[in-house]
Amino acid sequence: MDPLVPQPSGLFLFDKPKGITSHDAVALLRRKLSLQRIGHTGTLDPMATGLLILLAGTATRAQEAMQGSSKVYSGTILFGSETDTWDAEGKVVAEAPVPALDEAAVSRGVAAFSGRIIQQVPPYSAVRLQGKPMYKLARKNIAMPAVKREADVKWLSWEAASPELRFEIECSGGTYIRSIARELGLNLGSRAHLTSLRRLSIGAYSVRDAVTGEALAAMTREEAAARLLPPPGDARA
Repeated sequence: MDPLVPQPSGLFLFDKPKGITSHDAVALLRRKLSLQRIGHTGTLDPMATGLLILLAGTATRAQEAMQGSSKVYSGTILFGSETDTWDAEGKVVAEAPVPALDEAAVSRGVAAFSGRIIQQVPPYSAVRLQGKPMYKLARKNIAMPAVKREADVKWLSWEAASPELRFEIECSGGTYIRSIARELGLNLGSRAHLTSLRRLSIGAYSVRDAVTGEALAAMTREEAAARLLPPPGDARA
């Protein structure tokens, strides 16, 4: 790339498909824009789909400020079994009878995980412990202390269809929906894990305005660059 030509810069709204990592998504945009400086504002697990905000060029400076933005997710929790990763990607490590998922029981459970909560960080996560990502320690079966963090959670909707619970949640940055799924199972006297998750929004940005993987693959470099948005606070906004 000609160093005298202005480099692409801005936010790229990407609708991440299931099965790829956030790092994979970064690599897709990096190749498309022929630009090394690409980041994102918050990881989505491979199982999850939905809005991933990619940062190109000088917009990577907004990464830290945007990581704390509130997020909205929809998804499904399956009761009766718990996995080691707390989602459908892991292996089953515990089973229990499916609890009553009537309105009264679920309402009590949901109330326990609403507002400001303390949640346990999943062992299979990128949070660092002893200087290493927890998932690397978990893969080696190294015993780890429970890492707890605060989160703000608001249930926007839920619908039970035993053995599943479909939901929509608004939460603070850094919230682990996998943790809510697992702990809700325990709260209802059973076990549970997350089976689907889709991120609908990050702050004011919606997945409705995002580019799918197929669309990005079909774009030219110029078309992809034209989809870049100015970061919050940019004079161009």
